[in-house]
Amino acid sequence: MEERLQKVLARAGIASRRRAEELIRSGRISVNGRVVTGMGCRVDPAVDRIFFDGRPVRLEKKVYILLNKPAGYVTTLSDPQGRPIVTDLVRDVRERVFPVGRLDLDSEGALLLTNDGALANHILHPRYEVNKTYEVELRKTPGRGDLRRLAQGILLDGKKTWPAQVRILDRRPGRTRVEIIIHEGKKRQVRKMFQAIGFPVARLTRTAYGELKMGSLPSGKYRFLGKNDLKKIFSGRIPFTIKNIPD
Repeated sequence: MEERLQKVLARAGIASRRRAEELIRSGRISVNGRVVTGMGCRVDPAVDRIFFDGRPVRLEKKVYILLNKPAGYVTTLSDPQGRPIVTDLVRDVRERVFPVGRLDLDSEGALLLTNDGALANHILHPRYEVNKTYEVELRKTPGRGDLRRLAQGILLDGKKTWPAQVRILDRRPGRTRVEIIIHEGKKRQVRKMFQAIGFPVARLTRTAYGELKMGSLPSGKYRFLGKNDLKKIFSGRIPFTIKNIPD
């Protein structure tokens, strides 16, 4: 499948798309033995031979990782405050992966990392309605009316949340665990939802994307995902093209 040359260079990690355009203009990129300087060039990376300063350009293979994020790690690729970042936990992965969405510093649990922008878009964009499941620990027990408010959607930052699925998992003195399933992903949304009904969150863990569950994966550990794992995220059918990934 043909795509713009600068997009292929960006996906290969050569440079950002804008910087890739500069490399093309300066004559540092060749395709099938011919120097390319125009922006309209389209290539098929599976067929065409692309070189940067005489060295072959190779696309990274797509990788999909499920990490059990511990508390105390930030979901970014760098942090000006010097705090640990989630990619510190996958340093032995050769490909340059990025986190899909976020879990705040104090939250933990299932976090996807990949180098596939299509996967990230299909999980994060609300129109695809990919459910995310969370377990929330509270210091006191919400009533049926409180849970109903969450289920119906509440006003946050001037906008009503989409309806959620909510149920109490267990109750103990001074601790109640609640499961909530949403398909939105606004910053600190789950914490804000419970705060809005008067129940601050003591602990928050994401346990699943769609039907892909974290299961017994230890904290701080990760595993690679296959095609069957990705199907669980999207209710059985992956809505974008994936090549060369085992089941």
